[in-house]
Amino acid sequence: MLELMTRLTDAFGVSGFEDEIRSVIKDEIADLVDDMRVDVLGNLVARRQGTGGGKSPAGGASPTGRKRLMLAAHMDQIGLMVTHVDQRGYLRFAPIGGVYPLACWGAQVAFRDGTVGTIGLDGRANPSKEPPTLKQMVVDVGATCYEETKQKPGDVAVFSRPFAAQGNAWFAPNLDDRIGCAVLIELLRRLKGREIAHDLYAVFTTQEEVGTRGAMTSAYAVQPDIALALDVTLTGDMPHASPAMAVALGSGPAIKVQDSGMISHTGVNRLLIAAADEAQVPYQLEVLTGGTTDARAIQLSREGVPVSVISLPSRHVHTPSQIVDARDVEGAVKLLEAFVGSSLEL
Repeated sequence: MLELMTRLTDAFGVSGFEDEIRSVIKDEIADLVDDMRVDVLGNLVARRQGTGGGKSPAGGASPTGRKRLMLAAHMDQIGLMVTHVDQRGYLRFAPIGGVYPLACWGAQVAFRDGTVGTIGLDGRANPSKEPPTLKQMVVDVGATCYEETKQKPGDVAVFSRPFAAQGNAWFAPNLDDRIGCAVLIELLRRLKGREIAHDLYAVFTTQEEVGTRGAMTSAYAVQPDIALALDVTLTGDMPHASPAMAVALGSGPAIKVQDSGMISHTGVNRLLIAAADEAQVPYQLEVLTGGTTDARAIQLSREGVPVSVISLPSRHVHTPSQIVDARDVEGAVKLLEAFVGSSLEL
């Protein structure tokens, strides 16, 4: 998967500007699905048709006589948007998504046109006394005047650092959620040529980092009988972790019990635990006290959807260098293989 990870993490895709990463994913899955489409919000909705019959978890027959399983991974990543360019060519910016000021100082960023810049502090900041704020920061593209600057208000940038693998540790600035996209693509690869009982909708969503917007509209259209989000989660294996959290890097994918936006469907989690046991995949149970995922938006779609989340433990989420473990990634794919092959009876 290392080549796939390099392609996914190299692609530009800040929230609302997912064209490049969507194009990369379309190329990766073109011969792995029966059909795909791009909706109004830019979500990539791909479908693998099932061959079985049966009833939906709600008790009524689906239009095809099969259940609709939706697996969602968001394509977008956090970033910056230029708000002002001064006469010396320095760029003021606003965050897109959850950008932490402490993670920004000295970070390299890249714009869609390839321009790079470094985030620096203006004269008001005094980091020896208090942490700087985003309002005290500028992007420095090396210009000496306004005329040398190509950027304008509304242009967007992302943290720029190449993907790296070191043993089981994988590093990149946008593993949230390119790692979820990689897991979903790898699942489709392994299902190629195999019959599946239910209709599988692989949905690569937009604008998750600014309010799970793509998941909301795509779930409304797909009308899934059951759904999972694939995303990262925090870990409790850092020194003096606060709050304490029973998730660690390398201990297996995490099955979400609750986060600040949703409580997972207990029936879906029973199926996930059974699938993990069947596949002999170690797993963890995740209770996240802050943050949420696409699952919340899907859960509240139409009359409601039974949902859960398979989470990839990740250190340093929303920073320029996040870390996941290859063993957790492989475990997530195997768990999903077993889950997709199950009856999906809640």
